[in-house]
Amino acid sequence: MGDVRRSNLALVLGRIAYAPAGVHPSRAQVASATGLTKASVSSLVLDLLDAGVIREVGLSQQGRGRPGVGLELNSARAVLGMEINVDYISAGVTDLTGNLLALETQERDNRPAAEGTVLAALARLAAKVRAEAAGSGVQVLGGGLAVPGLVDAAASRVLTAPNLGWSDVDLDLDALLPDTPLGVSLFNEANAAALAEVRHRPSGSSTFLFVSGEVGVGGGLVIGGELFTGPEGHAGEVGHVVVEPDGLPCSCGGAGCLETVAGQDAIFVAAGIDAEARTRSQSMAVLVQALQSGVPSALSSVERAGRYLGVALASTARVVNIGAVVLGGHFAVIDPWLREPLLASLEKHAPGRLPPDQVTASTLGQAGALLGAAGSVVRSLIDAPHLLQQ
Repeated sequence: MGDVRRSNLALVLGRIAYAPAGVHPSRAQVASATGLTKASVSSLVLDLLDAGVIREVGLSQQGRGRPGVGLELNSARAVLGMEINVDYISAGVTDLTGNLLALETQERDNRPAAEGTVLAALARLAAKVRAEAAGSGVQVLGGGLAVPGLVDAAASRVLTAPNLGWSDVDLDLDALLPDTPLGVSLFNEANAAALAEVRHRPSGSSTFLFVSGEVGVGGGLVIGGELFTGPEGHAGEVGHVVVEPDGLPCSCGGAGCLETVAGQDAIFVAAGIDAEARTRSQSMAVLVQALQSGVPSALSSVERAGRYLGVALASTARVVNIGAVVLGGHFAVIDPWLREPLLASLEKHAPGRLPPDQVTASTLGQAGALLGAAGSVVRSLIDAPHLLQQ
């Protein structure tokens, strides 16, 4: 396929995919919007129909003329988002418009396990979710995997994931979703969750910092609706901003990082919660119950986390000139108790830089990272639909 036809194929698919909700453009409308001839559009649409990425639906009125057949993304095609985190793995199927069709999460401690063992467990979970989708007539075209660390996506390599104990680990991504035309792409967990916010948050600034609270603390920087990762792809690592110069050692090899006082384990320890004897969700439930009951150790641990989170965000906001923050992971869960000390810290260290109404909690829950990974794969497909024809 020639470069011009590939470009035009993406142009046509983009016009269909990004049409407003409820709008199903016809071939003639796509031709008018793109400047391509009706004959060219008809040929390109036929290729997209043959590839199964779009489908015909109803009739689309074209002014005073005869209505044409509407076009939309095929709801029987999907991608699979996956996540490996320190204490769980998850897999979820989304259709091409981003709707979550199925989700499975398995709590497990991945720290002592070799990467091959973790990938094998995730492959089984992915196969289960994929089979559920197939039972409903939905075909998975490919997937995205989010991990809590720095990655080289092109090489399918995790450069470093300190909380997993992984360093320069090559992943066999094809084993996660065998026999799919798009294969599996690799993403940083916080970056993927930040991209999910771009698509799914109801309103707000298109420039913001997403802060992911898990065992570690990650960050994704979004500027004008686009993820900014820096020249080596590692921008946004707010969890390793130093907030206590003489603080505790961090998994990154430094000391006094935000993660050491605001990470999940740090909060549990300060609250007196024995996380080793419970699953992650059980420990979080215990923390929330303690906060609701006004247990002093729980309140002080979250107050401390919020105060230092404010220090890190104040510094970050000044350096990258952002005026909005979205809190995810456990920061969203404990937001009712975290918010006051966080806002007080922001006002002290960066007055006026981050107004209270611009510090919001994510509504995506634990699915954010896999939704972002899946959405990125869909976006890549729309930019290069010819990949389905190879």
